[in-house]
Amino acid sequence: MRGPVLFLSGALLISGCGSGAGTDDSAAESDAVGYPRTVRDCGHDVRVDAPPRRAVSLNQGTTEILLSLGLADRMAGTATWTDPVMKGLEKANADVPRLADDMPSFETVLDAEPDFVAASFASTLGTGGVATRERFTKLGVPAYLSPSDCAGKDNSGDGDGVRNEPLTMDTVYREVRDLARLFGVEQRGEKLVADLRSRVDKATSGIDASGVTLMYWFANSTSPYLAGCCGAPGVITHAVGARNAMDDTHEEWPQVGWETVADRDPDVLVLGDLTRRSQTAETAAKKIEFLESDPVTRNMTAVREKRYVLLSGQAMNPTIRTVEGVEQVAAALRGFGLAQ
Repeated sequence: MRGPVLFLSGALLISGCGSGAGTDDSAAESDAVGYPRTVRDCGHDVRVDAPPRRAVSLNQGTTEILLSLGLADRMAGTATWTDPVMKGLEKANADVPRLADDMPSFETVLDAEPDFVAASFASTLGTGGVATRERFTKLGVPAYLSPSDCAGKDNSGDGDGVRNEPLTMDTVYREVRDLARLFGVEQRGEKLVADLRSRVDKATSGIDASGVTLMYWFANSTSPYLAGCCGAPGVITHAVGARNAMDDTHEEWPQVGWETVADRDPDVLVLGDLTRRSQTAETAAKKIEFLESDPVTRNMTAVREKRYVLLSGQAMNPTIRTVEGVEQVAAALRGFGLAQ
């Protein structure tokens, strides 16, 4: 690993390459015009003096935004994956070094010589994570945290935080626009947001799932992580007009007992189908095997009727893939005959 002085020099040399930047995609070719740029992020000002050219994304959600914006050639590394990369981004992703499947060390990130870092979660960019925002900025590396994990959310306690206000897709779109602005590709950002909005509108047009209860199980068969009212699963549930069986808790992913799950007896179970290996019952297959064999859960309505919807972990987190979640849940409810 290089020391701080050499690291800073590398970052400055990297960000100093090129010529000029505007408010459109020509910014990818230039550095001077329109910079420095600043966005207000989770109570902090994030400033870049030129379009980043060696960005490191610390979470899959942020990675897929950057890749969707066509910025693979300006990424120096990715980390913390729960699923295969979003369909359509495979080729771009293959060109970006993967620093770690899980959370990388601070030293590993520095070895990539980043001039910008971004993360989806405060648990990654914060105390107990890779490093705090301040630790990066002291080395001259701007650090951006997704507003989806701070706006209307309290992360001060244990677990995955508590939502004081329901998440909306507008907050996810804000992240897209923030990153597009910092990288100087605003037109790409607006196109991506418009495409995502159009997909949500198409998926939910005319849908009526009132009276249908959903339950979202992310992982862990011993003490399952279920979605509370107001995170990304709340966005999906609201979009299709259904109700979350755990809507009485504002915790992002509370762990509850199986007796509680059985008592709530949802009409449909939305199951995370993850490829990581940090918890029990990560894959949907393992979840279904548990549900259909455990005496507490095997007589639940959704289990007896085999009403399962399989989602990627990213679709169940506040990301652009939450739109996939809306599409898949809406289609499944129609397929089950539970929604028009």
